[in-house]
Amino acid sequence: MHPRPHNPYDELAALADPDPDLGETTQEMPIPEGVSGGFPDPVQSVVPLRIERDEPWSPPDHRRAKRGRRAKRGRRRRRSPFAAVPRTLKLLFALAVCTGILVLADRCAAMYAEKKAQQALQGQLHLAAAPQVGIHGFPFLTQVLDKHLERVDVTVPHVAADRVSLAKVHASARDIRLTGNLPSDIRGAVVGNLEGEVLLSFDDMNRELAASQVKFSRRDDSTIGADGKLTIAGQELRVRAQAQLRLVDNRELSTDVDGMSLDIPGIATYRPGRGRGLTLHRETAERISRDTARVKAMLSVPAVVDRLGVPQEAVAEALEDDEKLHRMTGTPRFVEQLTHVNLVDVVVDHPWLLSKIGIDPKLINGLIHMRPPELSDRLSFSVSLPKEVRELQLRGVQVGKDGIRVSLSGLELAVGRSGS
Repeated sequence: MHPRPHNPYDELAALADPDPDLGETTQEMPIPEGVSGGFPDPVQSVVPLRIERDEPWSPPDHRRAKRGRRAKRGRRRRRSPFAAVPRTLKLLFALAVCTGILVLADRCAAMYAEKKAQQALQGQLHLAAAPQVGIHGFPFLTQVLDKHLERVDVTVPHVAADRVSLAKVHASARDIRLTGNLPSDIRGAVVGNLEGEVLLSFDDMNRELAASQVKFSRRDDSTIGADGKLTIAGQELRVRAQAQLRLVDNRELSTDVDGMSLDIPGIATYRPGRGRGLTLHRETAERISRDTARVKAMLSVPAVVDRLGVPQEAVAEALEDDEKLHRMTGTPRFVEQLTHVNLVDVVVDHPWLLSKIGIDPKLINGLIHMRPPELSDRLSFSVSLPKEVRELQLRGVQVGKDGIRVSLSGLELAVGRSGS
């Protein structure tokens, strides 16, 4: 066991009078010798000390007392959570809040200006749908006060383009000078430079031209192809054509439809226009060559014999001898020659021939007597710039996979009331 530490209060307790109530836990303090009994001894008047012996004495904990005093002071005065934040951080935080408010106000002003520009463009250009306007550059308010905008992007999703009603226009305007009593009254603007693009998508063309029966696709950079069906003379025919794109006076995109062919399934192909022709399909030529009556009807027309390149003497002998006829017409060479014979003039001069070779004369006559413009007009289209924007010009045409793209540009383009 460790020895109990020395208690200085034990000596004072030894000097005190004994207390009868203390029992074993108290001691009497003896009276020192030589003290007069007539006078009260000051030592005897001292209140006897009561000393507990159960717990050992230990030195006082001054640190614990100090923490207690601090806790009391903390309870009396609760400090602010920002009291420990340095003053520099507080200033930076306040600056960030003010900057955020200014940025928000600037963006709200830009959005309001974009909305006003949309309404002005829709009214001036007579658009069916409001365009999308995006103002670039920050801050916006300083640009307005300076009466000069860096860049504005405009996208018009629906523009009338002749027979194609859904053309998309995207333009980027730079160096825009604002006019009016700014900033409260913006009357208009003058666009220093504008570059844009018009898109005629094949999806829109396929949907709106030829009642969705013709599909347009890219042939090369300046040519598109058309492949589909057209109903002529009550019968559905396969149509194929190509359209050359060209610019007219830098204001209009036009098409020249050529290379058109109309196929009568399993019978013949008709090509209208210059160098037009009516030629038989191989199936029809083979069927005629195997039928004696039909082949004799073909060979009885001198114009057909001339175009076949067969000598007249051989034809005359074949018409009198069926065996010679079959030897002449049963060769692959004769069938191939028959598919290249142009029957347009032959049918006009000998309309009965169609019935003899098993072809409906009404359909062929309807095709032959149809003027080429009536067919090409069904596939032609054009795009013209609005008359209200005379400063704009079309610059080039490019055919892509998704459609026709026409670039446009303009200088010093006035929007709204450009007067100061």
